[in-house]
Amino acid sequence: MHCLTRVTFFMLSPTLAMATPLDVPVVDVPRVPVAVSAPVIDGVLGDSAWAAAAIVDSFAFPWWEAGEKQPTVARLTWDEEALYVAFEAEDRNVSAAQSQRDDPVSRDDCVEVFFAPDSADVSLYFNFEFNALGTILDRSPRRGRSGAWNAAGVQVAITVRGTLNDSTDVDHGWIAEIAIPFADIAPSAPHLPPALGDAWRLNLYRIDDRSNRQYSLWSDTRRPRPQFHAPERFGVVRFVGPPEARGTDHRGGP
Repeated sequence: MHCLTRVTFFMLSPTLAMATPLDVPVVDVPRVPVAVSAPVIDGVLGDSAWAAAAIVDSFAFPWWEAGEKQPTVARLTWDEEALYVAFEAEDRNVSAAQSQRDDPVSRDDCVEVFFAPDSADVSLYFNFEFNALGTILDRSPRRGRSGAWNAAGVQVAITVRGTLNDSTDVDHGWIAEIAIPFADIAPSAPHLPPALGDAWRLNLYRIDDRSNRQYSLWSDTRRPRPQFHAPERFGVVRFVGPPEARGTDHRGGP
């Protein structure tokens, strides 16, 4: 039994409200309950922490022209140490080739998390990108957004529900389970870990490999061509306490 919670409308701080377009999606991200351990980053979403996580399943395809629109479901939660994000991507042909840190993983099947932890200046954003091999590309506002910066503690684990890089069979999809430590982004937010009620600007993206090239996202960037680096169009995530009852379903959508 799930209790549906939509959080598109809540009172934002005056500063955030003035800077946020009215049509971006909003979601409350519950903290991992005190009696529950943080997710183990192993590519399997059976941990109790994910049961109370926020769910984002409203990925849009603003640049779709042809091909299959394969669904994506993302989950978000947090604790004192990290922001946790999981993607479940349906995919009939899971493919990835980029294998070195900061390789251009967007050429492969990949998922991406972009966020600005200080909503007063969304130009100071981070992006973390992960392909179906578990290769990481990360960028920060530091060092000219170059590969000279890497988040030392970021973790990702991948489960492929099928056969990676084999186009002769039909896959079911893949899972990316991610932990982004707050220590890696300090001191870029007013509070780390976030204080209850803090709001960040954040977006979630997916790119499919060249066999079915698609671009999908949570908050539409309103660009004429695929473009994810649009921080003024990021959605809003608000950090809240753990749900009162297990199984509460927090969904983020327009």
